[in-house]
Order: sequence, then structure tokens, then C-alpha cells
Amino acid sequence: MAKNLVIVESPAKAKTIEKFLGKDYTVKSSIGHIRDMPKKGMGIDIENNFKPTYEVTADKKKVVTQLRKDVKAADKIYLATDEDREGEAIAWHLLEALNLPKDTPRIVFHEITKGAITRAITEPRIVDYNLVDAQQARRIIDRLVGFEISPVLWRKISGARSAGRVQSPVVRLVVEREREIIDHTCENTYKVKADLVNDAGELIEVKLSADFNKKDEALAFATAFLDAKLSVASIEKKPSKRTPKPPFITSTLQQEASQKLGFSVKQTMTLAQGLYREGAITYMRTDSFTLSETAIEAAGKVIEKEFGRDYHQERRFKTKDASAQEAHESIRPTDLTKSEIFGLEGQAAKLYTLIYKRTLACQMSDAQLQKTQIKINISNRSENFIANGEILIFPGFLSVYDYLSSDDKLLPNLNKGDALSIANFSARESFSRAKPRYTEASLVKKIEEMGIGRPSTFATMVSTVQDRGYVSKETREGVEREYHKIEIIDGAISESTPVERTGAEKNKLFPTSVAYLLNDFLVKYFSEIVDYQFTAKLESDFDTIATQNVPWQGVVKNFYQPFHQKVEDAADISREETHGMRELGTDPKSGKPVSVRFGRYGAFAQIGHKDDEEKPIFASLRGSLDIETIKLEEALELFNMPRTVGETDDFGIIKANYGRFGPYIQYGKKYVSLKEITPEEVTLDEALILIKAKEKFDAERIIKTFNDSDIQVLNGRFGPYIWNGKKKGKGQKNITIKKVFGDKIPADLTLEECKKAVSGKLKPKAKPKKRKKVARK
Repeated sequence: MAKNLVIVESPAKAKTIEKFLGKDYTVKSSIGHIRDMPKKGMGIDIENNFKPTYEVTADKKKVVTQLRKDVKAADKIYLATDEDREGEAIAWHLLEALNLPKDTPRIVFHEITKGAITRAITEPRIVDYNLVDAQQARRIIDRLVGFEISPVLWRKISGARSAGRVQSPVVRLVVEREREIIDHTCENTYKVKADLVNDAGELIEVKLSADFNKKDEALAFATAFLDAKLSVASIEKKPSKRTPKPPFITSTLQQEASQKLGFSVKQTMTLAQGLYREGAITYMRTDSFTLSETAIEAAGKVIEKEFGRDYHQERRFKTKDASAQEAHESIRPTDLTKSEIFGLEGQAAKLYTLIYKRTLACQMSDAQLQKTQIKINISNRSENFIANGEILIFPGFLSVYDYLSSDDKLLPNLNKGDALSIANFSARESFSRAKPRYTEASLVKKIEEMGIGRPSTFATMVSTVQDRGYVSKETREGVEREYHKIEIIDGAISESTPVERTGAEKNKLFPTSVAYLLNDFLVKYFSEIVDYQFTAKLESDFDTIATQNVPWQGVVKNFYQPFHQKVEDAADISREETHGMRELGTDPKSGKPVSVRFGRYGAFAQIGHKDDEEKPIFASLRGSLDIETIKLEEALELFNMPRTVGETDDFGIIKANYGRFGPYIQYGKKYVSLKEITPEEVTLDEALILIKAKEKFDAERIIKTFNDSDIQVLNGRFGPYIWNGKKKGKGQKNITIKKVFGDKIPADLTLEECKKAVSGKLKPKAKPKKRKKVARK
């Protein structure tokens, strides 16, 4: 062991740093967090000023044991965990678990380069307890919320797993956006576009300055337009410019990687973490737009060498958010002379290129453009046609990053008074759109704007609500819709009703049925948990603990007391209250009410009432249907199951249906899953193919059966086994034959032997010990 021991978080980071420090240093990894509150019990002594109990987690006991040995063997210890609050907390836990003195050197660096590491070693500090306390306050409050509110949710809301302090406002955002979309009233207008031609035969695309609210108005305009004379009323040219965006911070990297590369938020952070650990980029969790003077100087040299002095414009970006305390610099390449990293491939290479180009572009000149607007007079109408164009005069930063919009176009050279004639004309019915559903990236942007998260939590917040089943990321095809179109063809007005697809979504976030129930329950009974301002204020309180030496216990106490009272009050809330039934209408066949609600196994529709003499009938909601938006017709369609597919002499009546575990085919008392075809669409021939395949599988699966006993000897995925004939959850037992009987032929087993194996009277055969190889002298 070298005299100096450096402890970092990740093994990959350890290898990179060890290369820079040389033989006098050994770098070891804690592999992330080593301590946490115990899994059993709350782990917080509320009466003793919220004192937490920490223990080394089961998966880190070996790591800690080894680190303790390494510490004893070293003369000097350096704690080099990440520089944010999470990293500071890990450094403190290491201090405690390894019994290190409080003045143990703590080193921080924003990039894993030789210069940054050696500089950090020469300028150590000690663990910052204010940062530790801020992280501890966050962790304790999150633990209190999870520990106390989760049992309430399990009792009151079917399907609700838990309600995290920062995840609950995220669920609320998605639910509220979906309700805005549901409540949106679609308004239609007619937008007019035309292609006009000058005397030289050059085409110019134009839009009418006003839209029409009614079809009759659009028709009247088209009729007048047939006899109109068109001339250029004015030409306005003015210079314009585009300025590069600041370098990346956590949220903007997540958004841009989503838009340009199609990466999920979690994927982006995983790739960025890998790039950081390899020393390719600076720290990836930051809300600071600052670039170091070294980086600014390096970028300038690269730009002037590659593009020339005219393309270089030194810029310093300031962080607007006063609470930006997590880091000291934006996300950038550690070496700006490297436009690509040797050995870096695939998605990691794409993300590096994105970061490299954005960093370089932010130190480049503005793009210079000339914007042109041409107004065209219509002799018999008050409206004007407008044509907009843009010419790129000097590309500046656009040489590296971003592109001109597809709407930008070069206009023909026209003069005021020039006459124009019509080439094409269309007035198209357009429909107003609701606000768009969130993507992962746009949700992160919203979370950041509202101050309800920090760079280290963005990815976790967005992925956790999906993991818990409250939000789903889906791609939907949409539906077809007719629209009216008015055209001028060969000097005459023509009307048509083409079809377009509307409502198509790609990788958008939708609330699940349980999300509506959870959100409404929390809004009503635990308003602080989902209140955006309250959550943002709490984040601000954590910042105050980190920067102003405010005791963390007071922040926890101010949160906990009113919260705990609400938990106690929630004991009296009935499940009927939380699972509010939604009435849809009346079943035309039975005259009974049709409703939807959420139950133990998910959302379902119901015909009838529980107090009726005849029991109500139920059908699970499936596909994209949810309790918030389902219509009566859609609910009634669910009750058309099971569907009789057909009947054969061999298998009797064959039915298709949906069950708890998905769609299936039923014949007699047997079932076979449907994977590629829906129960509504499956044909008799398709069903028979699946049935025959299952029969063949079952025949090959059964090795031996016994008269007057449910016990069977079967073939399984992992070899022959004995099954006691009972179903899962009702005492089922499967005994692997090889473990108990060794190489005995399964077909030779007697019923008595099988009974003994199932009862546990036969112990598994011991594996023969491997002989140690003795080296020959």
C-alpha cells in the first residue's frame, strides 16, 4: 500500500485518477453510498431532535472492511468524492464509518485531469458540514414522508406504492397537463396559403395576414380572389442576428440530448457520468453557466485556428439562479483541442460531440442574417399576403452548432409595384391544439423553472414516477380526422374533405389511472406534499442550510409537525372517498348504470350497482383507456368479452378474452396466451395454431402422471421436476429431480418417492467435492 490513500466514489474514476497521481498514491472506491438508515424501522429518533441512525448497507460491508484495512496501511488519507452535496455526504459517511479524524483532507475537482487532480491535492479542505447537513435534512424529510405516508396510501388507494416528497409534485404536473388537454375546447379556423409568380416565372410562397373563423368567409375570400389583381405593396429588409446559447448545465444537456439525439433523461446522465469518469468532460451535475478562464482561452485558440478571428467572440455567462450552489462550472470538454475522443463510440461519442460543439459555439460570433418581408396587395380585399425570407450573411457560431429553420427561404428579387399572378391557392381548415404533453426533457425544464428540484435530482424525479407506475412513456398512433380544404384549380373553386391523422404522440408522458387517484388524494389531504411553491421553498431551505449555517433540525421540525398531524387525521378517510366512482351513463340493454373506478387489480368498468339483486358485472380497462377520459361507448365495448371465436370437435367452444395477466384463448379448462393478436381480431385458424402448439408443448412436458394423485413428473426450463399439483399461491411445490435423486431417470420415479420429495423427507444430495489440483514438481 502506498503512503497516500485517495478514496473516490466510482471504480472507473479511481483508475483514471490513479494514472495521474503516480506510484505514491493508491486510489480506492467506495462504489457510491456506504451507509443509510436501516431498512427496518424509520431510523429517526423524532423525540431526540430527529437524530438519524445510520448503518453500513449489506451490499457495502465487504467494501467498508477492505477500506478499513487500506486506511490502517496508509499514512495519509484523502476523501475525493463528488463535489456536490451528495458527494459531501458520502465523504462524511466515510469519515464516520472508517473512524477518520475530522481534519482528514477533503479534495474536490470539477474535472478529472492531471492539472485539476494535482491542484486539488495541494489545496485540500475538510468536510463541509453545512453541505452535509443540507443533504441530511433532505434525506430525513424524504424518509419521514415515505415512512409515514406510504402505509396510508396502501390502505386508502389500490395500486399506490408510495408518495415521494419530490416525485409527488411531478405526478401532479403530468396529471394537470393531461386534464388541461382533456378540457381543451377545439376551435377551427381557415388558414390561407398561396404560391404566386412574377413576370420572370419565379415562385413566391405567401400566407394571408388574417385567418377566417368560418368556412363561408374562406369561400367568399376565394371567390373574390379569382378576380383580384396582385401587386407588391412594400419590401422591408433589415439586418438580424442569432446569438449562441450558453454552455450546458444539467437540465439543458438533458433537454438538448432528448431533442437532438433522442436520449432519455436517465440515458443522458448515465452517458455523461461515464464521460466524466473517463476525464472527457467536467462534472455533469451543475446549474452554473460559468466557464473557467482556462476554458475560454482554450476555446478562443481552437476557434481562431479552425475558423479565423472573425468567428471568435469571448463570452462570459452568468448564472441567473441565485441558488446555484451545486457546482462551480458548466458542462464542457476537459480538453477543447479534442473534437473527438479516441476509442469513444456510439451514444457516448454522440453526446461528447454535442457537448463539444455547444461549448465551442458559445465562444463564437453571432450569426448575421438579413430578414426580408414582402407585403402583397389584393385589389378587392383589405387583407394582405405576406412573404418572409431570411438570408445568412455570416454564419458565425452556426458553422459549429445548430441549423437554420426549415421555414427560412430565399425570396426572389422583387420591386414595389411588381404584378404577380396566382399559381396555387388553398384555404385549409385548421384546429387549435391543447398544450403538448410533457416529454422527459420538457418535464425537467418545467421542474427547473419551478424550483422543485436540483441538478442531482432531475433524472431521478422523472424516472421514479415511471418506475412506480404513476406515469408511462408512450407512443400513440392518434386517430384520423376529416378537414375542409378550399382550392383554386384551373381558375375554378374546388372543395374537398381530405383526412389527416391527429393526436399522434411519440415518447410522451401520460398519467396512469392510479396517478389521478393519488394526485387528488394528496391535493385534498396532504396539500404541502404536492404544492409547487412549498416544495420550492423547502429546496430553498436546504440551500440556506448549506450556505448560511442554519441548523437542519429546525427545517425538519417545521415540516414534520403539520405533516404528521395530517397523517393521523387520514386514518378516518374511507376507501370509498379515495376511489371516487365516475358515472358514464346507462347500459341500453339492461338499463343499469355504467361506471368506472379503481380497484385492487387496476381500473375497471362496472354495469349495475353492488346493492342490486343481480350482481354487477365487471370488465378491466385496457390499452390506453383510463378512468378520467373513457366514454360510455368505449366502456360498453369492454363487456363484449369473452368473445366466441368458434367451435371444433377436438377442442369444443373456443373463446377469446382479457385477463389479469393479459389477453388469452380458452378451450375447455385450458388457456393459452395471446401475444401478437387481440381477442377482438383473432380468427379460429389462428387460435387453433396456438392451441395445437400448446397441446404439443404440454404433451412433451409431462413425463409421468399417477392414478389417484395430482402429483406429476414434468419437464421444465431447468430440467425435470416433481410438481405437487397445486397452483401458485395455494401451496405449490416444485422439486428439482437432479437435486434430490441425482442421475436417476425421472420416468422411473415411484409415487412414494415423489411424495417423500414433496414432503421434504428426502434431503438434496450433496455435491461431490472438487479435487484440488496438485502442481507437479
